[in-house]
Amino acid sequence: MNLFAAEEENNREKSRPLAARMRPRTLEEFTGQRHILGDGKLLRRMLDADRIGSMIFYGPPGIGKTSLAELIAKATKRRFRRLNATMAGVKDVRELLVEAENALSTSGTQTVVFIDELHRFSRSQQDILLPDVESGTISLIGATTANPFFSLVAPLLSRSQIFEFKELDHDDLLNLMKSALSDSVRGLGNTKVVVNDDALQMIATLSDGDARRTLTALEIAVLSVAETTRLVDLEVAKESLQKRVVRFDPNGDDHYDVASAFIKSIRGSDPDAALYWLARMLESGEDPRFIARRLVIAASEDVGNADPQALLIATAAFHATESIGMPECRINLAQATTYLACAPKSNASYKAIDAALHDVRTQSILPVPMHLRDGHYKGAEKLGHGKGYVYSHDAESGWVQQDYLGVNRQYYEPVARGREAEFKAWVDQLRQSRQQPEDHDHNSDQ
Repeated sequence: MNLFAAEEENNREKSRPLAARMRPRTLEEFTGQRHILGDGKLLRRMLDADRIGSMIFYGPPGIGKTSLAELIAKATKRRFRRLNATMAGVKDVRELLVEAENALSTSGTQTVVFIDELHRFSRSQQDILLPDVESGTISLIGATTANPFFSLVAPLLSRSQIFEFKELDHDDLLNLMKSALSDSVRGLGNTKVVVNDDALQMIATLSDGDARRTLTALEIAVLSVAETTRLVDLEVAKESLQKRVVRFDPNGDDHYDVASAFIKSIRGSDPDAALYWLARMLESGEDPRFIARRLVIAASEDVGNADPQALLIATAAFHATESIGMPECRINLAQATTYLACAPKSNASYKAIDAALHDVRTQSILPVPMHLRDGHYKGAEKLGHGKGYVYSHDAESGWVQQDYLGVNRQYYEPVARGREAEFKAWVDQLRQSRQQPEDHDHNSDQ
């Protein structure tokens, strides 16, 4: 019976993907995350002191969150129980917590509860964990690809140490593949396949720091030639990688971070960087209308009257995006992106409206001066509405000295860049003129 069981286990092991077979067995075998697990770093100190509380592992997929949770349980000699938030319900969580409580009461053994995709739990499901986390009945390790500050409840965050995981670097991925190729028990050492260095370099470069993606591509490449040429060259590596998948979560950090980099590159007048982030969004499946909306906003927020044409071009790109869609609208978006990035910059209009809104929200509301009020309806003249108003176009210059607010306030401060430099000279001149003695009768009515 034991022989049959051993054979079944061996068959199951052989059928597992290479990435699963090559999971680290000890902390020493674990690759990456040296910023939290290296000598003297916080997580390493916690492990060395056997003081493991509840933790949140946050980062992209394929970088070792699950593997490290299993190694922590093993290193600290705690029970390890695992749930996936996409499949587990309240009943599963409650049963696991009761089991953990019983284990602690009967044997004094604490349980590490690892919950993958923790952000998939609702707020009420997360709340169920709080009493046992706070009492120390369990050490919760939650793994999430979503920003925990957006996706997890505040009480759970306050009771947990948050560790941000980073993508593995190029050398880490190369070392993982070399280990897999030399390992005859768990890896590909028995295949006798030669993998060229340039093939390894390509796989590492295009895997974006994802160990699972790296080892999966390597396994496909090796097994595809194991019965023929037994050589993995650059061409075989390309075929094994197939179309590159750009990581994208429409509600996650990538969505907001890449969009932020895109706008900041435009603001910083770097068209090359802006085009890269534009390409990144388009290739990852971002809604092009979202990008177009951001361009329209940037045209006014960051370019403004330094180049009023920018808003027209951004708006045209928005309408083109809605009309023709992908892939052609990428050209319209690129044109608007490069125009905005190269245009002179001013946020004077943006700052001006926010300053005016601040006054409206925090100060007494100013009454409309009598001479500016609507005087076109019956009875307006009896109320004095519109009396004393001077029609600007009647003056040869198209401007007359006239009070339009009732108090002296300045919100718009044009910058001396681009077209707005002309606006600045004109506005400064008019403001200086308004400070001169006034000759019009309407001022006596205010």
